[in-house]
This record gives sequence, structure tokens and C-alpha cells, in this order.
Amino acid sequence: MSVGIWTFSFDGKEIGEVREAAAEVEELGFDTLWLGEYLGREAFTQAGLLLAATSRLKVATGIARFSHRAPVAAAAAERTLSEAYPDRFVLGLGGHLPGAKPLEAMRDYLDEMDGIELSTPDSPRRRLLAALGPKMLSLAAERTAGAHTYFVPVEHTARARRIMGPSAFLAVEQAVVLGSDREIARKHVSMYLELAAHHRANLRRFGFTEEDYGSDRLVDALVAVGEDAISARVREHLDAGADHVCLQVLTGDERIPLTEWRLLSGVGGSVRKRDFTG
Repeated sequence: MSVGIWTFSFDGKEIGEVREAAAEVEELGFDTLWLGEYLGREAFTQAGLLLAATSRLKVATGIARFSHRAPVAAAAAERTLSEAYPDRFVLGLGGHLPGAKPLEAMRDYLDEMDGIELSTPDSPRRRLLAALGPKMLSLAAERTAGAHTYFVPVEHTARARRIMGPSAFLAVEQAVVLGSDREIARKHVSMYLELAAHHRANLRRFGFTEEDYGSDRLVDALVAVGEDAISARVREHLDAGADHVCLQVLTGDERIPLTEWRLLSGVGGSVRKRDFTG
């Protein structure tokens, strides 16, 4: 299946509940479970717990923040999980270092990760970069398997594919709301516009200005509301060049949205794209 689940909802939940939820995501047929890293569990540790709780499901960090750990720690954790769970762990890497230029900081970090000599076996690894702008997308195609994009309209997916070329893997996060409550979507969009200057800058590339903030036009471009809109949006991203779409269910509360994941389990089930490579 070319559709996965992206979630922050595991933060603050008991680990038993989280393991059970991951097992259900696997049984529902989703290809990959994506985990954000903010103020919850450490990304590699939680990925290991969920890989151990499942047998086929890929687990991806979306993203592990490179600003939170030394390159040697990230390289060792990546290699350990890749060895223990062949073809199932995906390292999505990104973040920001205060005062540093993002592109140079990421390039230097990758250089250090790749230059470290470790005594553990070097199993095949799957690594993606969080990327929005042209230069970071180019770096993702140059140095990793591809890019993980977040909070983007379909037009960004098409541009990312053109920039990265046909070989790089492109995994796109798509926020969704089951039902018709656009206010949940509006709050989600407003939060990111308020907190994240890089997302505002990215949206300006596609003609969205401050006058669009809070508008239905911008909300609808970033959040698919209703089952028909969700199915259509997944197809639009795939047609624009995405290899994988990971759905982030917005509910307006902090529960794990198992009910919504069950309803979404058929989305994209008949659509197959190539798997992660590299």
C-alpha cells in the first residue's frame, strides 16, 4: 500500500496502549507508521519499541531531530535498528540548529554520520531528509534515498519531484479530518503558520500570502476534510510524483485516533508505488 499513518498521538500515552495501536496499524494494512519527535519519547527508542511490537510494519521517524543528538549517536542508532529490523526502519532526519544555515548544518551532519567508524555491522539503511526548499530537496536526492515533506500543498509535491528527479523517494505527509469539521483543520493550519517561519516561507513559493492565512483556500490546500476529499488528495499527490502519502488524522483532542485509522484503511489500497530504496 502506498499510504501510511503519521502521528503525534502516541506522546503521553502508556507504552502498552501505543504498542497495541501500532499492531492494529499493521493489521489494517498500512505500509508505514510515521512518528513525530517533539516533547514525547526519544525517536529511535520509540521506533525500536514499535518495531518489536509488529512483524511487517515499517516504522519511520518523521522526523528525528538532528539538533537533539550527536552524529555518532544518530549513526549508531540507525545502524542498530537497521540491523535488527531489516528493511523496516526508515530514518527521517531533520530539524534546525540555532544560528546555523540549515543546508550547511545538514550537510555537515550527514558528513559526520557517514564518516564515523562503528564496530556494529553496516546493514542496508533507509534514510530520508525533511525537505521543503529547492536546495534541501536537492541535498536529499544527492545524499539520501529521498525526502519527507510536511505541511505542503499538492503543487509542492510536483515541484519536489521535478527538483529531485525520478529516482529519489518522495514521502508526503497529508493532514486529514474525517467528517466535515473544517474548524479542526483551520486550527491546525493556524498553529503552524504562527510557530514555523519556514512553513510560511514555503507557502509563499506557491502564491500564499498573509492575506490567505485562515482562508478556506489555504486550509483546503493543506488539509483534506471528509473521506471523498482524502481519497482524492492521496491520488493527487501520487499523480504529482509522490511515492508514498502518510495521513495525519486531526481530531481536536489527544486520543490515539484508532477509529479514524480504521475508516481510512481502504484509502489507496489498490494503488501501489515502488518501495523505499537506498
